Amino acid sequence: MSAAPENSCPPRIAGLAPLAHRIFRGENLGHLRLQLEARVAEEPSDAAAWLDLGTLHELLFYVDDGIECQAKALALQKVFRVPAATETAGLRLLMFVGPGDIMANVPAQFLLVGSDVSLDLAFVEPGLPLPDLPAHDLALIGIGESDTNRPLLEQLRRDLAGHPVPVLLDPARIQALSRERLWRLLEGVPGLLIPPTVRTSIEHLMELAAGRKPLEELLPGGVFPILLRPMDSHGGKGLARLAGPAEVEAYLQQTPGEAFYISRFIDYRGHDGLHRKLRIALIDGKAYGCHMAVAEHWMLHYLNAGMDKDPAKREEEARHFATFDADFAVRHASALEGLCARAGLEYFAIDCAETRDGELLIFEADTAMIVHDMDPPALYPYKGPQMQRVFKAFRDMLERHAGKRS
Repeated sequence: MSAAPENSCPPRIAGLAPLAHRIFRGENLGHLRLQLEARVAEEPSDAAAWLDLGTLHELLFYVDDGIECQAKALALQKVFRVPAATETAGLRLLMFVGPGDIMANVPAQFLLVGSDVSLDLAFVEPGLPLPDLPAHDLALIGIGESDTNRPLLEQLRRDLAGHPVPVLLDPARIQALSRERLWRLLEGVPGLLIPPTVRTSIEHLMELAAGRKPLEELLPGGVFPILLRPMDSHGGKGLARLAGPAEVEAYLQQTPGEAFYISRFIDYRGHDGLHRKLRIALIDGKAYGCHMAVAEHWMLHYLNAGMDKDPAKREEEARHFATFDADFAVRHASALEGLCARAGLEYFAIDCAETRDGELLIFEADTAMIVHDMDPPALYPYKGPQMQRVFKAFRDMLERHAGKRS
C-alpha cells in the first residue's frame, strides 16, 4: 500500500445516493443512461462513466448489466471520489469497498447527502494489494458481512494493521454480525430476544422434510413454525415461514440453493394484531430511529407495509420518532447498551421489533443497511428532520474519530 501523490485526485463520480434520489423522485434517467453510454463509447477508458453507468443499471434493476459495467470500471481504476456537497471539503473520508451489487457495501453516501465530507471509494479485490490511496483524515471499512465478502474482510484486517489514520468498523466485528454468529454474540443480553439461527445444507433439510431427521438436530430448541431463507439473501427474498416437514419439502422444490439459514419464528404481533418492524441506527452507542413499518403480515418491510396509503400508520411512525428518546430508548436501554457493547462497532443498524412481553426482538444487524431520506416530504413531513438528526450524528461521529472534535 502506498499513498497517491498529494495533488492527485481520483476520478469523480455522481455516486449511488444522488442517482437513487433522482429515481425515487420519479425522474426518468433514460437520458442520463444514454449520455453515459455515449461517454464510454467515445472514451472506453472513462472509468468514472463506467462506474456511474453500472450503478444506474443496478438502480433500474438491470443488475447483471450493472455488475458488468462495474467490472470494466475496476479494470481501469480502483479509487473514485464522491465530492463533498460544499465548495470545500471539511473532512476527507476514505471507504474501503468491494466489488458487487449495491447491497454489498455500507451505503455511507446516503448518510452524507448534502454534507461537507469528501468520500473516496477504494475498491479492494481478493488477492490483490491495496491501491494507491489518496490523502484522508479517516478510513472506514465499507464492506458488509457476507460469505462472498469474508475473504476481503480478512484481507483488510491484515493489510490495514498499522494504518496511519484511524480506521472505523473492525473487519472481525463486522463478521460477527452474520446471522449464524449474531445470536451467540448477543445471547444473554438483558431485555433482548434473538432466536438461534443456524446454517444448514439442502441435504439436511431434505432429511427433515422426509421425516428422517428431527428438527432439534438442526436447530437448538427447534420447534415449528420455522423461518427458512437461502444464504446471503436480503429483503425477504426466499424467506418463508414453514409449519412442518411437508411445507419444508414444498419450499425446497421451488427455492434454489445449496445452503440455508434456519431459525425459530417468533410471533411479534402487538395487542392489536399488527406487526411493527423498526430500523434503528446505532452511532457511537446511541440509538436513532430510522423507520417504523406497520402491517398485518409478518414478512414486513417498509416498502410493502402500505405506509403511503395509510395516514394512521404514518401518524404512528411520526409519534415513534417524536417520543423515541424518552420512550423507546428508555424502555430498551439495557438491551441497546448490551447490544452496542457486544457489537463494538462505531456504526451499524438493526431491524427489530417489540414482543408483547416487552423484549427487544432482533431480526438482523448489519453495517450495510440503507438509511436514507428519500421518502416524499409531502407524505412524510416528519421524516426529513429525523433523518437529518441521524446524518448529523454520523457526521459528528466521523469528526470525533478523526480527532477533530472532542
